[in-house]
Amino acid sequence: MLPEVGKILYSTDLSKSSMKAFDQAVYIAKKTGADIYILHVVEKMSNDAKITLKTYVNDPESRREFLEDRVRFAKEKLGVVQNEFWERLSLEDQNVRQQIKSIQVVEAYPAESILKISQKLEVDLIVMGTHEKGVFQTFLGSVAKNVLSHSHIPMLIVPLPEL
Repeated sequence: MLPEVGKILYSTDLSKSSMKAFDQAVYIAKKTGADIYILHVVEKMSNDAKITLKTYVNDPESRREFLEDRVRFAKEKLGVVQNEFWERLSLEDQNVRQQIKSIQVVEAYPAESILKISQKLEVDLIVMGTHEKGVFQTFLGSVAKNVLSHSHIPMLIVPLPEL
């Protein structure tokens, strides 16, 4: 017998293809009554990127603003993507939006953050999409692969839609 799904963590990279994964998360939530927790992780800048930023942006305040803008931009884009998603659904399906319990944007290492938050929230299912690598092939993205290899929580990995 399959375990009951009461909490779903949907992790998005904000790509159009990740919306297919959200379709699945919403469908499962509608069928099970599960709560949905949405997460987007803005990847931390590498040390090389930070050095480059310091080299070209001398003002510490401007550097701080730049780093804060990365997270702010991601929050704004997530809001736009969410609104576009819900607008295309029927009124009946839009009721599932009430099952969203949180929308988080964090700056961290993606796989590590997804695993920590999924454990903290005690979710029953992690839903993620895949990434396109090359013109004709679809592979599991490195973040999804890392989460899958370290998670003790069931996962649904949604492939890219056919073009």
